[in-house]
Amino acid sequence: GSCTLCSVYDTVEFEKLGIPSTTIITSAFKKAADFQFRGKGMQGHPYVVLPHPVSNFQPAQMRELTLQYVDEVVSHLKS
Repeated sequence: GSCTLCSVYDTVEFEKLGIPSTTIITSAFKKAADFQFRGKGMQGHPYVVLPHPVSNFQPAQMRELTLQYVDEVVSHLKS
């Protein structure tokens, strides 16, 4: 999807500036993210994959899900 393209583009641009970055997507967009990172010369760049879909989550459910991925996001930003 187009949001995956924007997220990957932003991640690549930040990384070029030396700013650690990651992309957070749902599992439905894994192939698109892989394709975009490969096309931008960053094949294998890590990203965080949430289950799909999340659009129907209530705020409390989204918070609970998000908290499960905090450590993974931090690890991408520290590398």
